[in-house]
Amino acid sequence: MWKKMLSVVLAVALLMTGMSLPAFADSGQATEEDMYTYDIVIYGGNASGIIAAIQAARMGKTVAVVDPNPYRIGGMTTGGLGDTDVGSAGVIGGLAKEFYERINEAYGKNVNHKFEAKVALQVLEEWVAEYDNIEVFQNEQLNLSDGVEMDGTKIVSLTTMSGKVFKGDMFLDCSYEGDLMAKANVTYVIGRESNDVYGETFNGITGATDMDGLPSGIDPYIVPGDPESGLLPGVNADAGGEVGEGDNRVQAYNFRWTLTNDSSNRLETEKPENYDVADYELLLRAIEKGLPASKIFKTASANALPGNKVDANNNCGISTDLVGGSYDYPEGDWETRAKIVQAHEDYQKGLLWTLQNNPRVPENVRNEAKKYGLCNDEFAENDYWPTQIYVRESRRMVSDFVVTQHVCRQNSTVYVEDSIGMGSYSMDSHHIQYIVKDGQVRAEGDFFAATSPYSISYRSIVPKANECTNLLVPVCLSASHAAYGSIRMEPVFMVLGQ
Repeated sequence: MWKKMLSVVLAVALLMTGMSLPAFADSGQATEEDMYTYDIVIYGGNASGIIAAIQAARMGKTVAVVDPNPYRIGGMTTGGLGDTDVGSAGVIGGLAKEFYERINEAYGKNVNHKFEAKVALQVLEEWVAEYDNIEVFQNEQLNLSDGVEMDGTKIVSLTTMSGKVFKGDMFLDCSYEGDLMAKANVTYVIGRESNDVYGETFNGITGATDMDGLPSGIDPYIVPGDPESGLLPGVNADAGGEVGEGDNRVQAYNFRWTLTNDSSNRLETEKPENYDVADYELLLRAIEKGLPASKIFKTASANALPGNKVDANNNCGISTDLVGGSYDYPEGDWETRAKIVQAHEDYQKGLLWTLQNNPRVPENVRNEAKKYGLCNDEFAENDYWPTQIYVRESRRMVSDFVVTQHVCRQNSTVYVEDSIGMGSYSMDSHHIQYIVKDGQVRAEGDFFAATSPYSISYRSIVPKANECTNLLVPVCLSASHAAYGSIRMEPVFMVLGQ
């Protein structure tokens, strides 16, 4: 069965060239009504998982999509990432290409991979509804204690926090976190490998440079000039190691919030209940040292979405990313993750309020920031806040083939003979930490390095055979930190899911 399934999946592939969480119920003894059996069980209802489900349904398989998100399918694609990071659009094929064509059809024109979250959701929901053999189970989080039953190297079932048990012949972990993979005892890593591990140059600790998006001269201490007063919140004394060494820190997360300056659709920004201006002291000092406050998040026409909206993503040295706030997320339980998600939401809401109201922000910047707010017609089910935190990187599987920067740059010594799709976006890591260097604050961990379109090996989504034999991992696939910075784009996740 396994060999047959592998051959079918590979043949099709070659032809195709974490949200604010509610309280979770404790899982109990499953009843017969809680037992579900399918040909394929997909954990994770993001765009990769939904595309995988559609492909499986087209192959005549019964499919369950078990989605931990309590609000909607689609993950980041329907959760705020409307200004798609594409790279070379020509390498987007198969159902991923069809998704973007359906987006164009919904608008009646070519929107160049830029769309509103509500439209992406409508497209995916209508697409799934075309197939009677796909069932979606929303708000079903994997039981992280004992939710995966194994028989040797085969997954027998997964159990969710509500007590539902899903059995299948084949499983896919399409989650951003890699929870099913991890609980199936598949080898994985978190953070940055040393450059020495794969002979790379962009992995490991990068140190800090003057190209990190921060102005020079930002004092790192609570009382300027007084080390005894302690460091500002979020600032580390040093990088924690030498340049090129590995660590277990992950790059910064944020929400890809959708903002508008259309007064008929804009919600007024309220001061968060737990707001503390001290959390923004680093931001205010950076502005006073010359940080272009008008560019702290993206509002340029190049980032505009239909409907007079903008995907106001992170844009400079201190922006919408909560640098250092993501470290405990990958291995966190659901309660820990919920707290981290809430901290990111609180930070971004406070960031916008600070830019609009704090007198240390130049008046012209305050006036410009006040033009923007959340949209009255997006994410109503989550109080108008995006439904998916941007987990840029979590666990990464280690299989028999690891995608590295050498693959991304098509090093002649690396040959991918079993390609299931292509990546093309630059290798991109956001800041990982703020540190003190030469008596001032610098950011560390970011890089942006060009690639050319490259093939992604089927082996990179398959666990080692002695670990798990009926699992595919299209999102938390086997890649180095450097290479994952290129792969981690929604179109690529869709291609790999298919």
